[in-house]
Amino acid sequence: MNAARAINHHADHPGFAGVTGVLCGLVFLLVGRAKAKMAADIAQVSSSDHVVDVGCGPGTAARVAARRAARVTGVDPSSTMLRIARLVTPKRAPVTWSEGTAETLPVADGSATVLWALATVHHWQDVDEAVAEARRVLAPGGRLIAIERQSPDGATGLASHGWTRQQADAFGALCRNTGFDDVSVAERGNGRKAVWVVCGKRR
Repeated sequence: MNAARAINHHADHPGFAGVTGVLCGLVFLLVGRAKAKMAADIAQVSSSDHVVDVGCGPGTAARVAARRAARVTGVDPSSTMLRIARLVTPKRAPVTWSEGTAETLPVADGSATVLWALATVHHWQDVDEAVAEARRVLAPGGRLIAIERQSPDGATGLASHGWTRQQADAFGALCRNTGFDDVSVAERGNGRKAVWVVCGKRR
């Protein structure tokens, strides 16, 4: 039997900086739209929402939420990603860009109605601390959404940047234990576009 893989099995990723960071940011602009729309649809984002995008990268999902009239805070540890996000986002968009991590969000207690992490949880340094931080910034009834690509058991390299069923279930269990209700673990899409979607509501 394979040993359980950690939820954040790529926590040792060096991050995105310099020329490599810029190139990755440009790629992310092209490939992140489907997950962004999926998250916004699941959350039913509207003008009444304050969305916190954890690991926002170049800001694709943040802009999707802003186009639905939500107020948005995009948080990323990479200053390179945030520079790209600022460059490609209209000045009038209701988005605040902030450098930070999932474990130390620059967001006031109970001020968010939606918090999502799209293909980033497997990079978090401390998942327990980050889920507790998500609970802190969400108002009661606020929605947590994590989306990760489906990764087969034993995958290596790029194919391992995602979750197995075991990892998705483990994250769901952690959310329940940290004060989230109505936690669900679902599959969306198929083939190379298949993802895990974990949702919960803050108590």
